[in-house]
Amino acid sequence: MLILKSIKELSQFQSSLSNRETLGLVPTMGALHQGHLSLLKDAQKSSDKTMVSIFVNPLQFNNTTDFSKYPIKTNEDLGLLEKAGCDVVFMPDVEEMYKNKPTLSFEFGTLGASMEGAFRPGHFNGVAIVVSKLFNIIKPTKAFFGEKDLQQLRIIQCVVKDLGIHVEIIACATVRETDGLAMSSRNLRLSAAQRERALTLYKYLNQAKSVLGQTPHNDIEKQIQQDAETQGLVKLEYISIVEKNTLQVCPNPLQSKEIAICIAAYVDEIRLIDNIMVSS
Repeated sequence: MLILKSIKELSQFQSSLSNRETLGLVPTMGALHQGHLSLLKDAQKSSDKTMVSIFVNPLQFNNTTDFSKYPIKTNEDLGLLEKAGCDVVFMPDVEEMYKNKPTLSFEFGTLGASMEGAFRPGHFNGVAIVVSKLFNIIKPTKAFFGEKDLQQLRIIQCVVKDLGIHVEIIACATVRETDGLAMSSRNLRLSAAQRERALTLYKYLNQAKSVLGQTPHNDIEKQIQQDAETQGLVKLEYISIVEKNTLQVCPNPLQSKEIAICIAAYVDEIRLIDNIMVSS
């Protein structure tokens, strides 16, 4: 497994590829889990070479405490990737990626205004900058992203489309633990008791799904918000029933054949997100 830490080393690797070889990229911030490895497996199925990038991007953290507590597990990550058969790992430091502080700013209109955009100002701007830069310097044929971060996925698809970046974005299904908890690097910060409470997010998603088409979506959201306040297991930021592709609110869930139910909540100081998609 080749480990690259600079853009210069990356350029040398690129020059070794033939014009016909395809490169599948899995962008990550490290602290890898089976969800990331599932993305790598998908990349291996359709790419001649696979690359995983590991870079904790400071620009997408609107909370400096969250950034400082993000788990760093470099040795474990590299061991997992080598065992999984990854060809190349690109792991630059902050100075390598941002020799000068970026001044570019993205605006995503209604796509970035709700849910994560509303509660994490500046987050998607940071995501768009780092992903655009990774695509520009790595030049992958395909890039693989999990649907757990659904709004982020839509933002990246928007960036690629609007900027005409020549990379195919592959959306991959959310990977869950056997009890339903969506895999996330943030799960590493959960104690056993907190992890049990974190299952509440998946419970609320399925609760909302069970009454779709029977109850107006505003009433579903309000009921779950009330349940969260009453039970006190998590601090709910939002639960939103939206159209799967545009992420816009559905006036009536029955008017859309493809719906996403998205949720974000805190388990003490640890913020988690999740979603499920429903086709009628």
